[in-house]
Amino acid sequence: MKFTLAVHGAPYASQSNHHALEFCRACIAADHQIERVFFYHEGVYVALGSQVPPQEESDPTQAWQLLAQNHNFELAVCIANGLKRGVINASEANRYDIDAATLAHGFVLVGLGQLIDAIAASDRYVEFPA
Repeated sequence: MKFTLAVHGAPYASQSNHHALEFCRACIAADHQIERVFFYHEGVYVALGSQVPPQEESDPTQAWQLLAQNHNFELAVCIANGLKRGVINASEANRYDIDAATLAHGFVLVGLGQLIDAIAASDRYVEFPA
């Protein structure tokens, strides 16, 4: 079975990132496939490459990167929500004359069309609200 997920909550202000990550791990353990994970609203903060997690906490950005790399699925970040929150790639930094990109490695900025395509290609769509 193929799953597409949408994560709405910020990684340090909500449990939605943690729950979505655990859900993905459970799906993979049950031999299901993850089509795409779409980070939306405050959820885009997980892709902010310039943040440093507290020493006593796990790094959700790194956890997503490792899981996606090992199981070959896309970590999609809503471009509109990312831009508003300072999560930008090199081309957007250049476009808006910003000194540096902040998008973490392994994440991609996409539009809502990518979410719709992933939902259409999946058997199940699951949202993790803030």
